[in-house]
Amino acid sequence: MSPHTTSSPRPLDTWSPDRTHWIELPAHRSSVSVARRAMSARLAAWRLPGELCADTVLLVSELATNAVRHAFGTRFLCGVGLVTDGRLRLEVHDHDRTGRGLPRCEPGPDDEGGRGLFLVEQLAETWGVDLSSLTGGNAVWATMTA
Repeated sequence: MSPHTTSSPRPLDTWSPDRTHWIELPAHRSSVSVARRAMSARLAAWRLPGELCADTVLLVSELATNAVRHAFGTRFLCGVGLVTDGRLRLEVHDHDRTGRGLPRCEPGPDDEGGRGLFLVEQLAETWGVDLSSLTGGNAVWATMTA
């Protein structure tokens, strides 16, 4: 599995509260549902189409789960931004400074997990992984369009 693009579009603006929303959460399983609810509420406030909101919340959930399960850190950042009307960028930043990148997974047909990045690849217009300027770990990003 590889990102749709090799270079990241402009990262989210961390100081534009009317067009972006950031939360920092502990790297615990319960934080994934907090991230989903927080991002869902923000997307609803922006009055975006339902399918775009649902797909974006699903990807936030998958990327937050990866940050909790695979990164060596105690916290992670989750952000979503309205880049243009109908176009979103989401980012999840972990604190994993090992340089391992994203774990590769080849789930079997009966495995319950391991398909998160496959979903990202299928639903996102573009996605990728960069070194996070905010945490020093991985910054996994995806763009979504209505």
